[in-house]
Amino acid sequence: MQPLIDNARTFGQRPEEFARLAEGQSPEVLFITCADSRVVPALITGARPGQLFELRTAGNIVPPYGSGVPTGEAATIEYAVEVLGVRHIVVCGHSHCGAVGAVVRGDDLDTVPAVRDWLAHAAEEPRCADPADPTVAEAVQHHVLTQLLRLRSHPCVDKGLASGRLGLGGWYYEVHTGAVREHRADTDAFEAL
Repeated sequence: MQPLIDNARTFGQRPEEFARLAEGQSPEVLFITCADSRVVPALITGARPGQLFELRTAGNIVPPYGSGVPTGEAATIEYAVEVLGVRHIVVCGHSHCGAVGAVVRGDDLDTVPAVRDWLAHAAEEPRCADPADPTVAEAVQHHVLTQLLRLRSHPCVDKGLASGRLGLGGWYYEVHTGAVREHRADTDAFEAL
């Protein structure tokens, strides 16, 4: 913890670098990814403060719209699209994902009931030919595509797609190599960016 505290102490000693951020934000991208500590959107994309609007959930899960109860995920998506006017939404899954791996393997999650209920509520079972594969690559990639479909259930996303002012993208990040792949509709495969 101490290195993080030390950096936070010196971080604010460059106010001139951050003064423009007080004027507001206008990110072009809503980046939806996992809360996993190995996935750092700004590091992966090279984004500077103000360039990405982030939504991080366990397993980069996007719940379907309209559960009758407002969710933080729906509010974040709606705010990004309707207020900030993002032009792109990227759902980025990653290798070695604990959430997707737990679903694929059918792990007993009774000791973590909130996690169990979140995964049961929000994740349809991803396909995986080899559940023993520690990267769970196939399952994560399928999971990313499922989340892209779920985004379309959000009225603001559907409206943005229909008008052509919004685009969706699915990414897969390999934590063990740093490689990033994007889903290509023409080949229905995740390929290097």
